[in-house]
Amino acid sequence: MEARRPGVTIAAAICGALLLSCSSPAGPPPVSTALPPATASGSTPPSGSGTPPASDWKTFTTSDGGLSFDFPSRWSVRDPAGEMPLGGEFVDVVNQAGKPMASLRTNIVTGADCTQKYPFEVFDSEPMQALAEPGAADTPVPRYVFEARGDATAPTAAPPTIAGYGITMVPEETGSTACPMFLLFLWPPSGALFGAAYNPENNTTPGDPSLPYLAKAKLYAATPEYQDIRKMITSLRPAGNEAGK
Repeated sequence: MEARRPGVTIAAAICGALLLSCSSPAGPPPVSTALPPATASGSTPPSGSGTPPASDWKTFTTSDGGLSFDFPSRWSVRDPAGEMPLGGEFVDVVNQAGKPMASLRTNIVTGADCTQKYPFEVFDSEPMQALAEPGAADTPVPRYVFEARGDATAPTAAPPTIAGYGITMVPEETGSTACPMFLLFLWPPSGALFGAAYNPENNTTPGDPSLPYLAKAKLYAATPEYQDIRKMITSLRPAGNEAGK
């Protein structure tokens, strides 16, 4: 496994870039319970309870004309921060209740080291050929993933326990432990992010509210709301490309 990886950890990318509230202790707490080994599936998870998946969709194109994605018409695309200090795009996609579903950021500096591994699980995975770099045969094709790291018994998200969905260029992990999540992909001039951390306060999840955080994340993977998020993120493509994947 390469030590040099495309991106920052999801804790930094999601808590910083996506402006979600997260606490970060001085060092990661020990992981007490292992999650099962990863399993990947290219198919859409089965429907669960909640609002049916959206049938009417719109297309959003970034202001620089570089990227487009489709989103449910009942959702909205907002610019939460205005002009980025280092340039690039920064938009949030929120549902009809104003809850953030995902954020898109470009011009993110990539590069990080894998210094520690954690128990992990992959709930969903699908290649995104439309984002592959032309002529870069030695670069992994970006993948959409919904995955988790950390303690399966933890009641809430706290480093290193986290679940998130988005696009990665890290090769698929094997075994029972994995490096921190790097939900970034290469996009000129550096890198980009399109995703979010799973947050039970934002993501409508069926089941017992007292379940551990990662158990809730696994249930969320079977909801119609998640199916809409998945369809939206996997539709990301170079602007003008009619193929969503």
